[in-house]
Amino acid sequence: MITQHVAEQLTTAARALREYPTTTDALRVLQVVQNAIDAAKVDLVAEMAEHGDHEAEGCSSVKNWLRDQLHLDARDASQLTRSARTLTDMPELADLATAGAVSLDHVDAFTYAARHIDPSAVETCMDALLHLAERAEPAQIRRAVKKLRDATHPDDLDEAWIKGMAKHDIKLSAVGEGFHVTGFLPFDTGTKFKTVLESLSAPTCAEDDRPVNERRVTALDQMLSRILESGLPQDKGVRPHVSLTLDLADLADLADDVDTTTADLAGFGTIGPAQLQQMLCDSALTPILTAGKHSVLDVGRTARLATPAQRKAVVARQGGRCGGLGCWGPIVHIHHVEYWSHGGTTDLKNLIGLCPRCHALVHQGYFTIDPTTHEIGRTLRTHRTGRHTRIARAG
Repeated sequence: MITQHVAEQLTTAARALREYPTTTDALRVLQVVQNAIDAAKVDLVAEMAEHGDHEAEGCSSVKNWLRDQLHLDARDASQLTRSARTLTDMPELADLATAGAVSLDHVDAFTYAARHIDPSAVETCMDALLHLAERAEPAQIRRAVKKLRDATHPDDLDEAWIKGMAKHDIKLSAVGEGFHVTGFLPFDTGTKFKTVLESLSAPTCAEDDRPVNERRVTALDQMLSRILESGLPQDKGVRPHVSLTLDLADLADLADDVDTTTADLAGFGTIGPAQLQQMLCDSALTPILTAGKHSVLDVGRTARLATPAQRKAVVARQGGRCGGLGCWGPIVHIHHVEYWSHGGTTDLKNLIGLCPRCHALVHQGYFTIDPTTHEIGRTLRTHRTGRHTRIARAG
């Protein structure tokens, strides 16, 4: 009977809100009532926990009772239980909550403060935080509490930075539909990336109705294109290209069979006919003739240094990977197998692509390269005798 009477009173109060002259006034009052009701729920949860009433109904914890009997999800049940502890420890905050001046989301910010900040610092700033809580949204309270924590425990910031350094990583994994990006960026790098990405992905005009995910990807593409337009240092002045390898026979049949011809996109894998057509339409082409998938026949002219066309041919021949022993690094240097100073020519048959480390090891005499097959061997040095032993491997 008592329960029914209380419910009728609350229902009558809700109907009375419709009599307010403006919706804004009604919503203000309703929010105060909702906050007060939430505070009453928290007070009852604290009382239930103190008396063990949930155990009498067969529940092992207060949170389990809230989920089983009130059908709350885990987030709401957890909020009620932790708010109960916070309001018990902070009576001034409890008074504001009971009066409906703050919500449980505001209380959560104080719960964080109680757990992560020295109690004396919280007590010193309590009046200012309470005053702010009455006038600001929960997010602003959380920011204030975070600043208080940073000021009180500056060493935690450095500790978090050091822990983050161990997780620095960014990885691109080719999947059937494109690339999957995973990783973790440090504070400074992440802030730079976020700032640039937000600037480039902003709507271009009032009519720009592209989804935000599309604008972000387009912004990243623009950012990468601007970098590549200037060339990368390791490419020796050669403007970077996306390499498409297409067999000569397939190229000859492309005009007649545009719906089925595929190609290999370096760093990803096979792409379909429609994507191939788009890339050929928008690209400047350098012909790299192949007989089969891997054997480069001819490209470019000879010179003292490998020409841009020859560099592309070497990269295509080696699949973009260094020719060193078990090395999967990128090709940076185009090396003369038979040294130029020893009469070697700048022909494809005398060129091999190496990363900086393997290139240095070749010149230091630790690696040898067969001039005919391009097989790389490791030279074992014996300091006492100066003798060398060559260990060959397949290239």
